[in-house]
Amino acid sequence: MIQGVQIDLISSERLERLTSMEKIRLILDDVMEGNIVILEKGLAPDEQSKLIEITMREITPEGFSGIEMETYPAREAGGFIGRFLGGKRTENRLTVIGPANQLKMLKKEKDLISAWVSSR
Repeated sequence: MIQGVQIDLISSERLERLTSMEKIRLILDDVMEGNIVILEKGLAPDEQSKLIEITMREITPEGFSGIEMETYPAREAGGFIGRFLGGKRTENRLTVIGPANQLKMLKKEKDLISAWVSSR
């Protein structure tokens, strides 16, 4: 049997086909199995809040320890013209999510997320 950590890379196209609750359940189910989830495009702020809320309900003393989540800082989409015509819009960016007892974020910059992942 292969030993290690499973990493699921989920495309923005797949996420766009799901409702908010389907996204949250997909992520949480994967992470509860000990997998690391990387989203090509991050969740909306309300989806992130709901993920954290549901995660808090799933934590148990002898079982699931919660999640670690990090996202690149948001950036404005469309540049000067986009801001001029449509106001400020932010673009969701890559997000890394994993079990809190296996994933530790070491460093985050505007264009780099450095993480340490342990096997169970």
